[in-house]
Amino acid sequence: MKRTTLSLIACATALAAVTGFAAVSAPDDSGPDTAAPAARLPVERTGLLCPAPSTSDLAETAYTSFTPVTKGADEKGSAALVTAEPAVATDDGKDDKDEKKEKPVVQPKAPGAPVAGKTTGADTPALIGTAEGNSAPGWTVQQTTEVAAGTGRGLQGVNCTAPDTEFWFPGASTATGRTDYVHLTNPDDSAAVVDIELYGKDGALKSTVGEGVTVPPHASESLLLSTLSDVKQTDLTVHVGVRSGRLGAAVQALDDKTGGDWLTAAADPASELVLPGIPKDATTVRLVLFTPGGTDADLKVRLASPSGLITPAGHETVHVKAGMTTGVDLGEVTRGEAGSLVLTPTDRSVPVVAAVRVVRGKGDEQESAFIPASDPVGARATAADNRAKSTTLALSAPGAAAQVKVTASAGTEGGTPATKTYTLKAGTTQNVDAPVPAGLKGSYALTVETVSGGPVHASRTLTGSDDDVASFTVQTLADDRGTVSVPNADEDLSVLQK
Repeated sequence: MKRTTLSLIACATALAAVTGFAAVSAPDDSGPDTAAPAARLPVERTGLLCPAPSTSDLAETAYTSFTPVTKGADEKGSAALVTAEPAVATDDGKDDKDEKKEKPVVQPKAPGAPVAGKTTGADTPALIGTAEGNSAPGWTVQQTTEVAAGTGRGLQGVNCTAPDTEFWFPGASTATGRTDYVHLTNPDDSAAVVDIELYGKDGALKSTVGEGVTVPPHASESLLLSTLSDVKQTDLTVHVGVRSGRLGAAVQALDDKTGGDWLTAAADPASELVLPGIPKDATTVRLVLFTPGGTDADLKVRLASPSGLITPAGHETVHVKAGMTTGVDLGEVTRGEAGSLVLTPTDRSVPVVAAVRVVRGKGDEQESAFIPASDPVGARATAADNRAKSTTLALSAPGAAAQVKVTASAGTEGGTPATKTYTLKAGTTQNVDAPVPAGLKGSYALTVETVSGGPVHASRTLTGSDDDVASFTVQTLADDRGTVSVPNADEDLSVLQK
């Protein structure tokens, strides 16, 4: 999302403190502009939040943590994921959470090396993660859950996210056969208060249950969408707005027939959107859109294929009514090739949020996943928990041509990093033959860096181990915001005399 996190602000503050008292340099009057440009420096602290993975006793969850090596980062650092549960004061006034000295689920050792942890069953809680020093820039944690049977069976994956104050989730549902939950995790020492709004095909759904929901400090809550409104809707947009504090939020969408997955927040409302990396063997692709303003939106729908931008027959444009959720069934839009949806205004620009629900397989061997509109990979983006012969990396250059570098880390249990560079033609999407660590043992991370050219969008598809079901999950890759722009400053010790 296009927001500046509190961790970046803290980083800039700490950097200023290093020089004691600092004053921003002013341009020299002798020239047109002699001020030095702002420097980009590594962030010093990063927070991530992982929702409770499953309520199934058959669930097996893997956590994979990875921090890419960042030039200029501190020499030392640490990162850990711990249980999200409110602290309760004991008789001596201390927090019982402090006394437990709980062991972190994942304990990374150093940048450049992924670390994995596993849990099983229905009691795995949400997790709160913190990374500092050299472990902070670009820190990524993937939560991957395999459920053998029942509602939501298949593969469910989610990137643990940074806390924020607003989230949009187009693609949720309260239809018969769907069981959708919105998960909220509070990492801070004070309670967070949020409003949850639901928008269907006719506009906002009436509900008072979602107003003023309180999430205790260091705790997580999950709310069943059907308890917020008894109206059955095939396509819903969920809006989470934080009144006070900040949260991590994600929607877990479970289906009786087509498994389920995590629906992560879509990119901020914009007039041009890219939904990258729809699997080439998708049997059903349903596009869900919502415009939060008071103006209708008309969008041109195109598919960035390996050969260029094409317009799907019968779905050249889509009309989105203001304040109402619109769903469009695109069928087998990829037709056996890699593809990314590119949405642009036909006339005036109106901000929109969007996501697609993708189904693979047929009959009783179907599974579903979601791809929200995503920001570009920017300087660098990472997908953790990649596995040999189970990973597909999709790269899209919807506008100008671009060149990217992809690095495979060492494995969690061994292997040697590998790197490849790819050139993408304008308006195309490629499922690239991503590098794999030599001598791989365990899982590994893939880091994508933009080398030159226009914006690149990316996603990673991971397939499961169940040969009887087309189980899969898709995660988009957006800029990891591992660096922050810090204004040029000089020491000004004269302030000590004032």
